[in-house]
This record gives sequence, structure tokens and C-alpha cells, in this order.
Amino acid sequence: MTKSNPGNYFEDFKPGMELVHATPLTLTTGDISLYRALTGDRHALYSAATFAVSNGFDQLPIDPLLAFHAVFGKTVPDISLNAVANLGYADGKFLKTVNPGDTLTAISDVIGVKENSNGKTGVVWVRTRGENQHGEIVLSYVRWVMVNKKNASNPAPEAVIPDLPKVVAAEDLVAPAYKTWDPALAGSNWRFGDYEVGEKIDHVDGMTVEEAEHQTATRLYQNTAKVHFDAHAQKDSRFGKRLIYGGVVISIARSLSFNGLESAAQMLAINAGTHAGPLFAGDTIYAWSEVLDTAELNETTGALRLRLVAAKNHPCSDFPLRGEDGKYHPDVLLDFDYWVAIPK
Repeated sequence: MTKSNPGNYFEDFKPGMELVHATPLTLTTGDISLYRALTGDRHALYSAATFAVSNGFDQLPIDPLLAFHAVFGKTVPDISLNAVANLGYADGKFLKTVNPGDTLTAISDVIGVKENSNGKTGVVWVRTRGENQHGEIVLSYVRWVMVNKKNASNPAPEAVIPDLPKVVAAEDLVAPAYKTWDPALAGSNWRFGDYEVGEKIDHVDGMTVEEAEHQTATRLYQNTAKVHFDAHAQKDSRFGKRLIYGGVVISIARSLSFNGLESAAQMLAINAGTHAGPLFAGDTIYAWSEVLDTAELNETTGALRLRLVAAKNHPCSDFPLRGEDGKYHPDVLLDFDYWVAIPK
């Protein structure tokens, strides 16, 4: 009997199963600096303690996406070590500010399973929650993953497919009440009322991702997925090389969106997300956004529901998304639907 962890296969997952994931992680200001170095994030709220405190925070907070990746990374050894691909996200909520010094743990509940028609893989749905050292839930989300079967001859389980909301309701958003938002320091005069539903924004800038960068980012989150690290094993994969973690794409695209959404700093919820295509070292990420909806939150703050699209080696002045066949454009990497707070 081996003492090492081979990871769970599709047959190992049962609806109702709870997985308590190993290795709590204390996030620090060092993590903030490294995350900024790897993503290029420029939002004032996550760059300057003085700016954050003047807008109601106790100190310089952890970017919600950094907390998300840290929690996600905890889940990989139990959920996606034997995964073919991470397929999507839904019903993600950022419920409490994470500060430097907070320690995050992750717990997942299996909420659905369905074997694929090829009999070799299946899809597993899990709801994961991240808790701080006080047992408070700071974030939760659903993701679904295609996982290899250990033995193709094993019988298919009864299919259980969860009913998930298409969007997190605006009334469920945990919203800030910004106090003294300084547009000069934030980098833009554009506020809640300046954005219209249907508006598209080309974020103009591109960022090339190198091998060492994406590996460092994924290690920062303690994500152990083989496809991101083991070049020797990946020589025999369908791509023949390491695949960049999709969370790297999310964070870099989000950082690129600063140019045009400078004051839309604080992510409040993840409505949906699809990793539409693979990214490899040496590729360049570009991004564009579409305003899908708006919501009034309180006297000082509103919310924008945004679609963030990332493409590789394809500037986004033509807003690539889908071809005439309805399938994603071959250069599209990410289709990400989220709520973000913005001052009025």
C-alpha cells in the first residue's frame, strides 16, 4: 500500500461526500507583492494601504482573486489531480474581506457526478468554501471538472446534475460602502453611472506569459496539478507540453482590464466561467470586457456585471468571442462573467 496520494478518480466521488483539504495557508503582504509581480495588477485598492483605509478597510486587503486561487489550490490534490480539464465555475461569492495574516482552509462538498459517453471520464461538480482562522466563510464557489476513470469497465453511477443559478443575485452581493474614493489616485474619473449595458471595452494592453512566471504563480497557490509542472509526463499528452493554469489567465486578464475599468477594483461574485482554450508559455494574453448589467448597492457604491474575455496572440480591438458556427473563436482563452463594485 503506497503512502503517497494518487488522487481521486471519477469512481471515487459520491454526491454528499465532504472533502476537508490539507495544508492551511496564511496569506501575507509578501503574497500580495508576489501576486502583483506575477499579474501586473494596478488597482489602487490592492496597491496602497492608505487608499484602502480611506475607503473603509482596516488595512491593505488581499485581492479576492488571490484568496480564490489559494482556496482553489488546496482542492487540487483531492479533486483534480487526475483531471482532464477544469470546465467551469458558477455561484461564486466573496463574502468577507481577507487580510494579511489570515489563514485560509478549504472544504468541498460533492454535489454532482455524470459519466461521459466515452466511458473513460466523467464530470464531477463540487461546491468549495474557504474559511478563515475563525471558521468564517470568506468565499464559496461551484466548479465542475472532467476527471479520468481509474477503470473504464467500472459501471457508470446514477447521474446527478446540480441546478445552478445563472447569475448571483445583486441582493446577495456583500458590498462595500466606499468613503473617499479619489479618482486621481484610482487612475480614472469613470464611475458607476458612466458605464452602460452593452458597452464593450478593449483593454488594449497585452502580456506575454513565460514558463517560469506561470509555474511560480501556480506554486504560490500550492496547486499541484501535473499538467502545469511535469514537462516529462506532458510530452505524451495531447498538447505535448505543460498547460498554464487557467487561474493565471483569469488574474492576468483581470489585471489587463484595469485599462478602462480602473475604479472597478473589488470583485464581488463569479457568475460563470469557461476556459475556452489552452494557454502555453510564450503566448500573449489580451482582453476585452462587456457590461452585461448594473445594480445599485448602497449610497456610495454600485455594481457592474461584466463579461471578461481573454484571447491569446490576438489583440481584442475586434472583440473576438465566437465564430459563425457558434463555437468559441480559436484564439479565445476565457469567458468569465462576474460582479464588481464601483464607486458612484
